[in-house]
Amino acid sequence: MKTETILLHYGYKSDNNKSQAIPIYQTSSYRFDSIKDAYDLFTLNKQGNIYTRINNPTVGVLEERLAAMHNAKSALVVSSGQAAILYSILNLASFKDNIVSSKYLYGGTYNLFKYTLKRIGIETRFAQTNNITDFEKLIDNHTKAVYIESIGNPTNKIADFIRLSAMAHNNNIPLIVDNTVSPIIFNPFDFGADIIVYSLTKFISGNGTSIGGAIVEKGDFDWSNLKFNNEFSFDKSYHGLSYIKKFKNSGVFTAKARLQLLRDIGACISPFNAFLILLGLETLPLRIEKHCKNALKVARFLSNRPKVSWTNHLSLPNHPDRDLADKYFKKGFGSIIGFGVNGGFEKAKAFVESLKLIIHLANIGDARSLIIHPASTTHSQLTKEELKKAQIGEDFLRLSVGIEHVDDIIDDLNQSLEKI
Repeated sequence: MKTETILLHYGYKSDNNKSQAIPIYQTSSYRFDSIKDAYDLFTLNKQGNIYTRINNPTVGVLEERLAAMHNAKSALVVSSGQAAILYSILNLASFKDNIVSSKYLYGGTYNLFKYTLKRIGIETRFAQTNNITDFEKLIDNHTKAVYIESIGNPTNKIADFIRLSAMAHNNNIPLIVDNTVSPIIFNPFDFGADIIVYSLTKFISGNGTSIGGAIVEKGDFDWSNLKFNNEFSFDKSYHGLSYIKKFKNSGVFTAKARLQLLRDIGACISPFNAFLILLGLETLPLRIEKHCKNALKVARFLSNRPKVSWTNHLSLPNHPDRDLADKYFKKGFGSIIGFGVNGGFEKAKAFVESLKLIIHLANIGDARSLIIHPASTTHSQLTKEELKKAQIGEDFLRLSVGIEHVDDIIDDLNQSLEKI
C-alpha cells in the first residue's frame, strides 16, 4: 500500500455504527468484562484498553498510520513534540548517562538537553559540527544515544545520515532523528536511524489547531546489547518483565515508553487532538509537496533581492550541505528558509512588522506562511555565545513557507522589503 493510501485508510475499519470518520473515543477509562479480564489487562497477559493515559482507540489509529507510513514496527503518540523527545531519552538514559547531540537544534530542545536533563543527571554532549568525527569523539561507555534533527531548525544544517548511523551502531547505540520538518520527503529509517520523533503539531497536523508528538520505532535495533540489557530485559515494576522477550515482534522501545513513561509521567494526547491530527495526516502528501515547491521559488526570490543579505535553504547552490541534500532529500528540500535583511535587528524588526499576509507567530509547518525572529523568541534563552555557535544572529529571520499561491507570498515579502 502506498503512503497516500495508508494515510487515508490504514488502521481503521468502521464499527457497528458504520461511521466513515474515525470516532473520537472521548473517555478516560474502559469497562472490564470481569475481575479476570481486568487482571489480565493490568498484568499484560492480554492487550486492550484500560485508561486513556496509556492507550485509546482514536489515538491507536494515529499510531498505526504513523508506523505504516514509515514502514516501521510501532509508534507511540504523546501530548507534544517535547514530550516525545523527552521520552525518547528517558527511555534509554538515567543518572550518570549521556547522549551526544548535534548543536543545530530547535531552541526548546536545546534547553531540554542542556538544562532539564542535567538536573536529573543526564549529560548532553554537543558536537561542534555535524561531521561524524565530532560526534564519535564524545562517545564513551555511558553514552546511550546519538541525536540529530533531519534538517536543523532553523539553520537548515544536515548530516551524512548513513555514516552517522553506522558510527552509532558501531558503538552499540541508536540514532534518534527528529523528523518534524521533513515528513514524507525524508524517511530516516531508510538511512539507518532507529528512532524517529515528531512534533505532530507542525506539518503532520498542518492547521495550527492541535498539539501532539510521536515516537516511531523502526524495530530492528538490538536492545539486548550490554548498554541496554538491564533497561529492557528486567522491569521490577512488572515483576521482572522483559520487554525484549514480550514485545520483540511489536516494538520493544515504544512498549517500554508506553508502559513505564506514560504510566508514570502521563504526557498523553487527548483523543480530540489525535482526531484533528488524523485529519491533517490525510492531506500531508499533497501539502508537503506544495510547501516544498513554494519554498524553492521563495528561496530563489529572496536570494536575488538586494536588501536581503543572505538566504539559507537547502535548494540553493551555495548552501554548504547542498551535496548531502541532493543525496538524501530527493523528494524536496523542506519549506523552512532562513534569511537576513541589510541593517541587522532593527531592519529585521521593521520587515516583520510590515508584512500583511505572512503571520508572525511561533510555529512552523502550518498551511499558512509564518515568520519569526528566533534570537528574540524561540532561541532567546540561549546565551550570546550559544547563539553564535548555533549560527543564529540578530538579523536571522525564519520563514515557514505555506501553501498559499506562491505569487501572493512573494508579493508580501516584496512589499515589506520595499518599506525598509
